[in-house]
Amino acid sequence: MLKLKILILAQLFCLGLQAEKPNFIIIFTDDQGYQDLGCFGSPNIQSPNLDRMAAEGIKMTSFYMGAPLCTPSRAALMTGSYPIRIDMAVGDGFAVLLDGDKKGLNPDEITIAEVLKTAGYKTGMVGKWHLGDQPEFLPTRQGFNEFFGLPYSYDISPYHQNNKKFDFSPLPLLDGETVIEKNPDCDHITKCLTERAVQFIEENKEEPFFLYLPHPAPHRPLYVSEEFRREAPEAVKAKLAQEEGYIDYKSRDKLYKYVINEIDWSVGQILESLKRCGIDDNTIVLFTSDNGPVAKTGCALPLRGNKGSFYEGGVRVPAIIRWPSKLQAGQVSDEIMTAMDILPTFAKIAGAEIPTDRVLDGKDILPVLLGEEKSPHEVIFYHQKNALKAARSGDWKLHVEGDSAVALYNLAEDISETKNVLEGNGDITEKLLQYIKAFKADIKANNRPAGWVDNPVTLIQK
Repeated sequence: MLKLKILILAQLFCLGLQAEKPNFIIIFTDDQGYQDLGCFGSPNIQSPNLDRMAAEGIKMTSFYMGAPLCTPSRAALMTGSYPIRIDMAVGDGFAVLLDGDKKGLNPDEITIAEVLKTAGYKTGMVGKWHLGDQPEFLPTRQGFNEFFGLPYSYDISPYHQNNKKFDFSPLPLLDGETVIEKNPDCDHITKCLTERAVQFIEENKEEPFFLYLPHPAPHRPLYVSEEFRREAPEAVKAKLAQEEGYIDYKSRDKLYKYVINEIDWSVGQILESLKRCGIDDNTIVLFTSDNGPVAKTGCALPLRGNKGSFYEGGVRVPAIIRWPSKLQAGQVSDEIMTAMDILPTFAKIAGAEIPTDRVLDGKDILPVLLGEEKSPHEVIFYHQKNALKAARSGDWKLHVEGDSAVALYNLAEDISETKNVLEGNGDITEKLLQYIKAFKADIKANNRPAGWVDNPVTLIQK
């Protein structure tokens, strides 16, 4: 009888620990600029839900992606490693992965989803993957119990504006590993994904879960439902009504703020579902973007540069994190943090072990979020495809060409990178050059291969 009582008490204790584990949600947008939220200074974009999320959490003003493009930035988020370390800085013959690509995130990589699963988490992904469309590379093979969404950007379709250059297959919508729709109506994709994400939350509210919600928007071409484009200029709506068998990029480019409005609505739906399910206080929600904006649509001001650039506007992105039960509301942190930090930080919070058989570049930033410590990053590195182009340590950022310094900026005084102060700062320049030299040597000694298949096929035949 005594042994039985001890066993019951032990089980209750374990259940108590399980109940204390927080849920994790990452909301990831595509090509959204640093300024493109009200709380980040946009003069013409309304984002009441995200503004409220910032007021209830922490606005991170020096949050960096691992790269300025879709595929490598997502690889960095999933693995906690610089894309160049895992051979995911570029696609196979193109800057990012395309349909029927023989390259993808190596199945031997350990993703944030796989790490959290070891701690008893249910894992779900709803949205855009872009780390390989072959069966070996899909989210369901990379730690996610569920997947609903697109395998890559929705411009990788027969309606792409440069289709004379590309011969893309029809755009697939997947549920798990099954194609359930060909060329889905992308004007309603944000609503569709939001509904599925809310469903995942409601179905898993009794157990710890990790939800990854990478919206395909606001990547070009800009898609938005009729409800959110009602205030668009009549001439634009008239042009869009004439679309048939093609995409009017020029007209759709004028829809940017409405696309962000719909994303903001989606965030509101997620937060409301958490409250409705009674798990709001113990759920960590992170909102950020995969890289800087396209110059024709979004805005990275006051940063210089856009998507694809190693200037700040290419890799420094808007970021907000909210955890009502633990994080003090209304904070603004300018400490250097990166998307690669999410894996080790979430693992620490969940009580999961991070991989010890490989080099990870991310750091545990929970002490920073709690206001207990400064950034753990002595230096961070910027790449353009496979080329290391800059390094930042503290306020100083050095631009390089090969092994030579070409520009030095003090970001605390010159966030827009307009005043080259290389001359007269030899000690700082040399210190950063030594960081770069050591990092290149580390990558050479500690790198991992991408995944490859011999005979790739598209998910839908052309």
